[in-house]
Amino acid sequence: MQLDGVRVLDLTRLLPGPYATQLLADAGADVVKVEDTSAGDYARHMPPYTEDGVGTVFDAVNRGKRSVCLDLKAEAGQETFYELVADADVVIEQFRPGVVERLGVDDETLREHNPDLVYCSLSGYGQNGPLADKAGHDLNYVGLAGMLDLSRPDEETAPSPLGYQVGDMAGGLFAAFAVVSALLSRELGATDGEYLDCSLTDPVVSFSQTAAAEVLAGGDPRPGETPLTGGYPWYDVYECAEGGYVTLAALEPQFWQGFCEATGRDDLVKYHMTDDEAELAALREELEAMFAERTRDEWVDALGGEDAAVDGVYTPAEALSHPQIEARGYIERPAAAPPRVGFPARGSDIDHGTPADPAPGQGNHTDEVLRDAGLDEERIAELREEEVVR
Repeated sequence: MQLDGVRVLDLTRLLPGPYATQLLADAGADVVKVEDTSAGDYARHMPPYTEDGVGTVFDAVNRGKRSVCLDLKAEAGQETFYELVADADVVIEQFRPGVVERLGVDDETLREHNPDLVYCSLSGYGQNGPLADKAGHDLNYVGLAGMLDLSRPDEETAPSPLGYQVGDMAGGLFAAFAVVSALLSRELGATDGEYLDCSLTDPVVSFSQTAAAEVLAGGDPRPGETPLTGGYPWYDVYECAEGGYVTLAALEPQFWQGFCEATGRDDLVKYHMTDDEAELAALREELEAMFAERTRDEWVDALGGEDAAVDGVYTPAEALSHPQIEARGYIERPAAAPPRVGFPARGSDIDHGTPADPAPGQGNHTDEVLRDAGLDEERIAELREEEVVR
């Protein structure tokens, strides 16, 4: 899985777009991060910071990229960007709809300079619809998509923010997938260039397949009542001794059988998939009492070798040091840069032994990238004097 030879011009900032291009960079693409000549990517300056004074989020999703500082509001800056576009394969932007047209870097304009370009627009709500121009963040997107409602234990409990930015990350992941798919389509001769309209809300809606199927069939899934939101005692989260929690996900009969046998409660096997409310309540009470007898780690140790679909609920710090996550090999701990979560897949052509280069300083590669595009030293000096590049 090597995208060597693919050049991506990255106009995004903060988290979703940079995560998309980080995935492409981890897969071997040459990602050129195009920043403005003032503050650059805002994430550079957002706490907490690395020991080098760089925002940790910026560092995490900009490894192995090259940074160019370019003023796209100036005509000379636009013309310079067009020269970069001529040899690029992909442009990804994350502005609100309409901004790229004002800057002269929209799909239609850039296609005049490179008709084979894959152009991806990534925004909160997409390029059309009544919310297209609306500002938002992850909490807004998961709220609109229905995820926030179903994530609460019951209707009496108010929704609360999720622990991870699901919409941001899902949107970035889907944008990367769409870009790679478009590049493959171009390589196969099915298309030339292609325009991609990706949003941060739509993938979260796509994640709703089980709930959506019920809605589209005329139902109305409610929190705490569906099979996957606490409606089933055999698929839920239980508190253990000393305050820890475990997950029990014995949806299939064989997992429930394994759980009951491993805990010496064969008498509970017959209640799997019962729809009798009294039996469900009694079963939940039995399970709550059972799990309260041991700590989380004691339950994980006792049932870890069984086909019982039981595991622990871990903090982020515990998760990143968990033996299973460590064994997968994508937590990078390079000597010259802070640790980070790397490319989350393994394969015969994925090298987790070579961490990506550190995140670039703002404008570190401006001259290098402009030379690659064919600009001579005199022209680069003129652009610097005009403060179009930095």
